[in-house]
Amino acid sequence: MNILFFLTPKEDVAYIYDDDNLRQVLEKMHYHRYSCIPMIGRNGKYVGSITEGDLLWGMKEQKGLSLKDTEEIPITSFARRTHYQPVHIETNMEDLIEKAMNQNYVPVVDDKNNFIGIITRKDIIEYCYKRMKKLEAE
Repeated sequence: MNILFFLTPKEDVAYIYDDDNLRQVLEKMHYHRYSCIPMIGRNGKYVGSITEGDLLWGMKEQKGLSLKDTEEIPITSFARRTHYQPVHIETNMEDLIEKAMNQNYVPVVDDKNNFIGIITRKDIIEYCYKRMKKLEAE
């Protein structure tokens, strides 16, 4: 099966840029209710993902942080504890599922490492559940 069947395309995914500041990231994650968000460069390349935990641990290191201060803090100054590894569009289902077991979503990139979207663990589980139910009914 082709993994593109599960793809949520880039235009339907909230993401941040690696030159965004902390306030922009906090507002976008709050608005979309994301606990983790993909980060791309202005050139479209996938850079990584940042989690709420990364933000909380990084903010803990800031002394006397105000909301105004968050506009001056680049998001790249935050350490990322987990690397959400992307898959390429030709990846097989086994590799996709292996990544999805340890990540809420799997970023998908093309041959030039351009971010093209994500595949959520929920979509994979939903597909497997429907297949299982269909097999049980036969």
